[in-house]
Amino acid sequence: MLGHLYEKQDCSAARALELVGERWSLLILRDAMFRGFTRYSEFGKSLEIAPNILAKRLAGFVEAGIMTLGADGAYQLTEMGLAFKPVIMALTAWGDTWVRPGPVDFVEAGSGAPIVLELRSGDGRRIEDLASVRVKRR
Repeated sequence: MLGHLYEKQDCSAARALELVGERWSLLILRDAMFRGFTRYSEFGKSLEIAPNILAKRLAGFVEAGIMTLGADGAYQLTEMGLAFKPVIMALTAWGDTWVRPGPVDFVEAGSGAPIVLELRSGDGRRIEDLASVRVKRR
């Protein structure tokens, strides 16, 4: 069984995976972000996930500050949770290109205009060559 803590990794991606990298986590977040699910029962019915696993994932999101749980039993994404939206979008785009196209496109709610994810440099240039992207220590 794989562990889910990466204590020896000095890496933000590893620390993020500690919060959202377990099986089912991304799908729960996807359903909250793009299907508007807020109820335990909605997540359970959609994903057909074991109740104990769903409860554990949702509690973990609340503990991490990704979601809140209201007195009415509704789960809501926090600012931190909503900020994860582009990650789900990028993973979906990657899957559409390299695995199998899916049934959805991302559009702006008001205009219906397609959403385009792209990398840009600090001076605004679009990055076309992904091999040119490097890591620089702070």
